[in-house]
Amino acid sequence: MSEQLGFSVKSLRRDYSVTFVDDFAAALAAALRPGDTLLVDRRLAELYAGRLEPLLAQSPHLLLKASEGQKEFSRLSEIITFLVEKGFRKNHRLVAIGGGVVQDITGFIASILFRGVGWLFVPTTLLAQADSCIGSKTSINFGPYKNQLGTFYPPSAIFVDTSLLDTLSELEIRSGLGEMIHYFLVNGRAEFEFIRDSYDACLRDKVVLGEAIARSLAIKRAMIERDEFDQGPRQVFNYGHSFGHAIETLTDYATPHGVAVCFGMDLANFLSARLGYIAEDLRQELRPLLAKNWGQARLSQIEPGQLIAALGKDKKNVGRQIKVILTRGLGDMFKTTLEVDERCRGWLQEYFRQAAREGN
Repeated sequence: MSEQLGFSVKSLRRDYSVTFVDDFAAALAAALRPGDTLLVDRRLAELYAGRLEPLLAQSPHLLLKASEGQKEFSRLSEIITFLVEKGFRKNHRLVAIGGGVVQDITGFIASILFRGVGWLFVPTTLLAQADSCIGSKTSINFGPYKNQLGTFYPPSAIFVDTSLLDTLSELEIRSGLGEMIHYFLVNGRAEFEFIRDSYDACLRDKVVLGEAIARSLAIKRAMIERDEFDQGPRQVFNYGHSFGHAIETLTDYATPHGVAVCFGMDLANFLSARLGYIAEDLRQELRPLLAKNWGQARLSQIEPGQLIAALGKDKKNVGRQIKVILTRGLGDMFKTTLEVDERCRGWLQEYFRQAAREGN
């Protein structure tokens, strides 16, 4: 992939660049300045020891365990203490090398340390490369409460190297593809047909996958430049996510995020059809792609009542009303309130009965 391929994202905080590179280590070596400090996924440091060793030798660094526990607010003091003791200053920058956990930790600390310092990001998972690397959001856990603290604070530069995806499992790739599929469906029929027709190639061809990543980011970029702080139009990107987050929780995160989102989109489409927003034919047209991506994952251990209870814990919801994104068709997602009454409960039971019959 050409070193020259990239774009910029307009932000009210600062515009930032996304560059597709063939060698992330070389790109970082050219970008680093004295005092910059690297926060690196520990597992990645082992997998790419040869490429990272020169960078780690020349710069202060800290290896992090990429776990939800590491994202807990009280754990951040250890990292901040390390930075201060190593002489980190306001004119220095943090450099995140990892997936979403390392991104959240680095971005959040950068936003609060010395009232804000610069940071760079090398996303190393498909989820991060095709989605979370842009958009400015940081999310930190507070005790047992997931993603309750956060800021909008973009990096100044992002370097996307698809060769880093070579060490991901197929399930991790499917998780990233699930998030990408959600962007393509939100955008409209042309992008749906692109990912439907190129899905299999994305699993085996880095050139095709690179194109899909770029298209996914372009869709997200257009929306965040309209609504950077998620106050209005950008909320359609929650399509599939309210249901998906509940499924993640109920499977104790054995169902990866993007796979859960595919189930969530299918459920949103099912309810949209029952409510008369879309024809059943459209729902059935979309299902094969979603089912292909959830693969061997199953919902058989989830009861409808458990899903309703999990949805009720979402901070967006009040009482028996849940806020969801439904659809009137490809490219026409909208936010609405779903009343969890007997009719809705019956539909959810129907959905899970169908899933059981189909082996899902």
